[in-house]
Amino acid sequence: MRTNDAHCHFFSTGFFRALARQRGEGVEVETLYRELQWDDPGTPEALADRWVRELDAHGMQRAALIASVPGDEASVAAAVARHPSRIVGFFMLDPSAPDAPERARRALTDLGLRAMCLFPAMHHVPLDDERTLHVVETAAAVRDAAVFVHCGVLTVGVRRKLGLPSRFDPRLGDPLAVSRLALAFPHVPFIIPHFGAGLFREALMAADACANVHLDTSSSNSWVRYTPGLMLETVFQSALAVLGSSRLLFGTDSSFFPRGWQRGVYDEQKTIVDRLGIPRDDAALIFGGNFDRLFSQT
Repeated sequence: MRTNDAHCHFFSTGFFRALARQRGEGVEVETLYRELQWDDPGTPEALADRWVRELDAHGMQRAALIASVPGDEASVAAAVARHPSRIVGFFMLDPSAPDAPERARRALTDLGLRAMCLFPAMHHVPLDDERTLHVVETAAAVRDAAVFVHCGVLTVGVRRKLGLPSRFDPRLGDPLAVSRLALAFPHVPFIIPHFGAGLFREALMAADACANVHLDTSSSNSWVRYTPGLMLETVFQSALAVLGSSRLLFGTDSSFFPRGWQRGVYDEQKTIVDRLGIPRDDAALIFGGNFDRLFSQT
């Protein structure tokens, strides 16, 4: 079965430079690598090569790699240019930046990236804000561009490990607000990761109202503990009942090295899909086919 990963993070040198600046003046990225005990990513091309070796080692065909700080679009664009048949480029955008619409346009056209990622809880820009609307309009004007919107609880493990403050406002990440955007732009695919990350009911409601809303299955989905008794198997059952198999995208939320690609996430979700008796053709859509349809190779 062809398998793609719809959610991995591209922790480039530029990403670590941004964290070092937040840590304080004069902090070097090498200090962060030592403290985290993570590998130096090197150049974007070198990191792209490592990701492709990792995909090969686990039998994965393609992966979405997310530029995980605003302004790092060029890093993941270099990775895409290096391996266009294996890597699909996503990028984080802060809609409050004065140049956000132009940055989005350039990333989705000149740089060849395929999805704009919004983190309203992180950037404190509501999904019904005019600034959000402007950048979504920009994405909607680009053929085959997608919009990824992080909803629900937001935790960034690397920030926690480095002692950096995370003043996130989870009230801003409501999947029902995504549905308003999806209704306004019905030809744009919207992706809500982690099954809504704790707002699963709202994510299902948004997807039920909008045929262009997709959910990704990525991460350990530890948010299930917020609903007593909820198990990931039940989450899959409910998601399939509402969305069917054609709007679920498998992902792991893999990020740094040497940990690499998170095989355990795949194994758990594949076991659940098998245990539920999901037909092979439907499983093939979840684990690879839907990704290939949304992000077809040109």
